[in-house]
Amino acid sequence: MSCGPSKDTGGVTQIVGIRGLTRVSNEKAGTITTAEPTIEEETRSEEELDVPWQVVVHNDPVNLMSYVTMVFQRVFGYPREKAERHMLEVHHKGRSILWSGMRERAELYVQQLHGYLLLATLEKAC
Repeated sequence: MSCGPSKDTGGVTQIVGIRGLTRVSNEKAGTITTAEPTIEEETRSEEELDVPWQVVVHNDPVNLMSYVTMVFQRVFGYPREKAERHMLEVHHKGRSILWSGMRERAELYVQQLHGYLLLATLEKAC
């Protein structure tokens, strides 16, 4: 069973695995060599980590106000009154800032809102 594409070249089979793990076996010599996987790191500057990010929902002509209120309650755990205030702000002003904080959490909220088919964006806080 292989983890990825394999190539047979005269007794030496190379199997490329997930995330750069390479396994080479030489059937004639009876040896198996496994290379260490490469470590991929994501780096962000100190400024990018310190700046709060905002989750913004924009008005659209499709979703009902009651539906938008329900989504805010489910995604953010807002009580009905707070969810309705944000929904009305979106309806009257065209947008509402629903949450502010760390970027990763903000990205998750935006993805969840997109899952409910709401128009949401991520913005750096001023």
